[in-house]
Amino acid sequence: MRKKITMLLILTLLFTVSVTGLAATKKIAVLTPYLQSVTTNTMIKSFEEKAEAQGWDVTVIDTKGNFNALANRYEDVIAQQVDAIVMGMGDPNQLKKQIQLANEAGIPVFGGDAGYIEGMEMNVTSNNYVLAAQNTSYLLNKIGKGKVVKLYHSAHPGVHKREIIFDAIANSREEIEVVAKHFVQVPGPIEDARKAMQSILLSNPDIDGVWAAWDEPAIGAALAIKQAGKEDDIAVVGIDGNSQALEMIADGSPIKATVKQNFTAMGEILVEQMKRVFNGQEVTDKIIYAPATLITDGNVDKFLDK
Repeated sequence: MRKKITMLLILTLLFTVSVTGLAATKKIAVLTPYLQSVTTNTMIKSFEEKAEAQGWDVTVIDTKGNFNALANRYEDVIAQQVDAIVMGMGDPNQLKKQIQLANEAGIPVFGGDAGYIEGMEMNVTSNNYVLAAQNTSYLLNKIGKGKVVKLYHSAHPGVHKREIIFDAIANSREEIEVVAKHFVQVPGPIEDARKAMQSILLSNPDIDGVWAAWDEPAIGAALAIKQAGKEDDIAVVGIDGNSQALEMIADGSPIKATVKQNFTAMGEILVEQMKRVFNGQEVTDKIIYAPATLITDGNVDKFLDK
């Protein structure tokens, strides 16, 4: 009788341990100030799908451009003792304290197109210098010479790198004059860029090109240009390759080119690197680049959603 009771207790214990092990799923917090951005949303959705396929519990927190709230939410999830944090874009230099707190709590921090600083496991992104070299060179070669508008957002580390390259190339071309610059507000970059472009066109009606640091301000600028009846006179370029920008290129709008980033691949890479860390391995590299492609009216049909 005692043997039966002992065996029953052992089986009960094993079952309890088994169930507890199954319940101890990884909890991942994804924090971003930019979820309303099409590209950020694409990357995070990709990560969510792949992470949930691993059996992980993913929580996405969006602070809608509020960076003070972002820092507070980091401290919240650290206190909740999540198993990992994903920085969905945003500038890690503004979150050094929170990254240090995560380190002290033993919580790894991963960047999704967010920049990299010491204390993070890694960051997956595109090579933003290359992205900007591609779209800047295309724009300036297309117009040859003339007046250009710059739409930028230096609060994002990757986007700021693009701005640096644009400035360097534009400043090296004597025949190019940057006549106006606008810091694009986020959230709402399309509408903000549209209104800014309307104002810029009033004071600079003879501009030849618009360089946008990503597609949404390019879309806003193109809408204002078309409304002003100047769609045949001004070329616009962006970066990201979001579906609306691709359709506008195909339709012959003022947007003439974009550089398509692979945000789906970024989400997949994040999961693979996180798996390595959970398994006690080192990440493949601290900064991993996803591929990107220059898209113009010559190849846009290959990238349109069918």
